[in-house]
Amino acid sequence: MSFMTGFERFMEKALVPVASKLNSQRHIVAIRDAFILSFPITLAGSLIVLLNFAVLAPDGFIAKILFLNKLFPHLSDYQHIFTPVLNGSSNILAMFIVFLVARNIALALKADELLCGLTSLSVFFIIYPAYKVVDGANFLTTNWLGAQGLFVAIIVGLIVGELFSRLSKSSKLQINMPPAVPPAVARSFKVLFPIMILTVGFAVANAIILELYPKGIHELIYAMLQTPLKNLGTSIFSLVILAIVSNLLWVFGIHGPNTIAAIREAMFAEPNLANLNYVAEHGSAWGAPYPVTWAINDAFANYGGSGMTLGLLIALFIASRRKDYRDIGKLSIAPGLFNINEPIIFGLPVVLNPILIIPFILVPAINIVIGYTAIASGLIPPIAYQVPWTTPGPLIAFFGTGGNWIALLLGFVCLAVSTIVYLPFVMASNKSVVSEVSSDPNKKTA
Repeated sequence: MSFMTGFERFMEKALVPVASKLNSQRHIVAIRDAFILSFPITLAGSLIVLLNFAVLAPDGFIAKILFLNKLFPHLSDYQHIFTPVLNGSSNILAMFIVFLVARNIALALKADELLCGLTSLSVFFIIYPAYKVVDGANFLTTNWLGAQGLFVAIIVGLIVGELFSRLSKSSKLQINMPPAVPPAVARSFKVLFPIMILTVGFAVANAIILELYPKGIHELIYAMLQTPLKNLGTSIFSLVILAIVSNLLWVFGIHGPNTIAAIREAMFAEPNLANLNYVAEHGSAWGAPYPVTWAINDAFANYGGSGMTLGLLIALFIASRRKDYRDIGKLSIAPGLFNINEPIIFGLPVVLNPILIIPFILVPAINIVIGYTAIASGLIPPIAYQVPWTTPGPLIAFFGTGGNWIALLLGFVCLAVSTIVYLPFVMASNKSVVSEVSSDPNKKTA
């Protein structure tokens, strides 16, 4: 116990201050919140793909289970109605991010967030690759509107957000209109000079970059930053390390998933969307280009929430003799089924609990390796469909693979493994409370 106390003190001094600063650092918060705000739209695209190939396709797993292909033989004719949803969600993710990052920075600096976001979007297209002329008509390529353009979108959003917010506060650059002028007009004129400076400045900078690197800023950033980071993110080692760091932060009361969200999204956004586009084109998760993404964590190592605490809840009901633990377990089971585990993290608590720290960090890492092994060996397809994080446990693996029954079974195996790993630590907590009571004659057992 003295070792654990020393470890806690060391981590509180070394890790907690850094994580706290990251959680409040405006650039990281701006990126994190941008992805959070755009998630419902990109999720809609994923769910439509799932609808098209699970329900409407004749060979879809739901269509087969419910015999929809026999009851409605022409159901697949309606797939084309929903296909364009991808064009308005995942395929233009970079546009959402460039607007939202700048807007979030402006909010933090108390500037005009709407016009800042619009200026950022304007700049994004100012530096966008040139139009292609085909048969005398101009065409804008869409390559950089989705996941491939994310890094440029983030960089533009951060720079425009900072510069716009600071320039717009300079009284020398403001045009203040008379009170009789409509508010919308006065608002626009007030930041007219900052907008002009930024748009012209980025146009000049883009011209210089094109002289030095004719392929343009998007190709340059993609080659220098996004591709290496994507390659790093699609490694099982990176996945395990991120999961460990995320759960380690939770142990000290810091929201781990939120803290690493900016890094995680930058690493996995492109592979996730590439897999989604693959299933939209092929109708199957088999053969998806990126077998390793953060989706493995959600599909096999996040039941009940961070730390796979659904396994902890089951272990509590099996082995805990502590009334306080069992009462908290009863209150936590309903939200835990939908992967919301703040009640058990702060109520049990898991935070700074020397007994539960080890399984809380260890269990997700084990289950990630189990899921990865199954995918790498070809036992199940990659987790290519994006599934809402509140989907109960093993159903994430089932829907994420496009209805693979082995993936569903494997999800229950991972849940069993997590319960087994948590059990001895729950039993140890029984002994610890007995030890506390025996050392203090005034305490009574629960």
